[in-house]
Amino acid sequence: MTSRKKDKIQEILINLCAGLTIVILVGIIGFIFWRGFPGIDTDFLTRQWEERTTYVNVGEYVEYSESDELGRVPRYGVTLEVTEEGVAIAALDSSSSLTKGLDGAGRVYELQEQDILEEVDDYSVEDAFTQWQESGGENPDAFLKEVTDALNAGEGTSHRLKVVRPGGGIIPMAVTTLYMIGLCLIIAGPIGILASIYLVEYAKPGPLLNIIHFAIQNLAGIPSIIYGLFGSLFFVQICRMQYSILAGAMTVSILLLPVIITATEEALKAIPRGYRESSIGLGATKLQTIWHVVLPGAIPGILSAVLLSIGRIVGESAALLLTAGTVASIPGALVGSGASGATLTIKAYTLMKEENDLQTACAIGIILLIIIFVLQIASRWFSSRLLKHRGQ
Repeated sequence: MTSRKKDKIQEILINLCAGLTIVILVGIIGFIFWRGFPGIDTDFLTRQWEERTTYVNVGEYVEYSESDELGRVPRYGVTLEVTEEGVAIAALDSSSSLTKGLDGAGRVYELQEQDILEEVDDYSVEDAFTQWQESGGENPDAFLKEVTDALNAGEGTSHRLKVVRPGGGIIPMAVTTLYMIGLCLIIAGPIGILASIYLVEYAKPGPLLNIIHFAIQNLAGIPSIIYGLFGSLFFVQICRMQYSILAGAMTVSILLLPVIITATEEALKAIPRGYRESSIGLGATKLQTIWHVVLPGAIPGILSAVLLSIGRIVGESAALLLTAGTVASIPGALVGSGASGATLTIKAYTLMKEENDLQTACAIGIILLIIIFVLQIASRWFSSRLLKHRGQ
């Protein structure tokens, strides 16, 4: 076989592999969008995940003009509507006393649009709604008038309402994911970059440097579940952080170090040695040379390391399951009670494992892809702006 034919065969194989890679990538992303896009709506993007039931004590009301055609309750300035979930608040006047109710702990609880009204004192709106549905669900205006009359009943100045705030949204997991990205980069970024500077600029070739590189390579190959077991034992139990966002961030930060160190090290090595020698020859110290000459030139490579790290953080599940927990709520602290929180990846995993909800899991996958895409664009824009500024 001639060399020309060999080159042609190699070219065909390369093109086939490249085409197969593109087909697989498009197929995966296409499947995620196909199954998940129908599950994305305003409620999915803006609501909390867990449904929240609250008993609210409403005090003095404000008088409003009669407007029965709109379904407005004269005393409370609220418009009710019938939805699939029950009797919901469609509109609420900003001066309504429903925005100044108190929950069982005496805290101010503001009712919002889309909140479901289930009880008004002893009147069960939920039971009345069920009966109305069983009777055929006809004449919703008359049914709403019945609820309105219950809310307006009596001459007293207070009502005790049972209100359900619908869930099904990704806000808690999205916020927790962003928290996790920020914490991990704050912890692992400086450590990884400084370690890379030491390895490239200060460490002398020899057995010690070889051992360090060997350790980094092995850390990169360890399964994430091992990191999770270590984090669960050390951070959660020994350090008494409990299941918390900080314990999860510390664990994932260790997992990120090989990625950041390796990518940053290659970026630093790519800076020509002549730049360093010229800077030192002009009177700059080694630290000044690193800070003003080497690091600015390595920014694109460092940003690539950051992008790889963000992708690893967003996609991590095993380590976070054992350290950050699976609670679908926004962490109220870094450690201790109320500090646990599930990221988008963890929620997608639990949805498939426990509920077999493929549509919602794929919808979360779309949000993850969008987050990564936006962060990539932002980092590339920042990198180009920085290089343009240096060129000036």
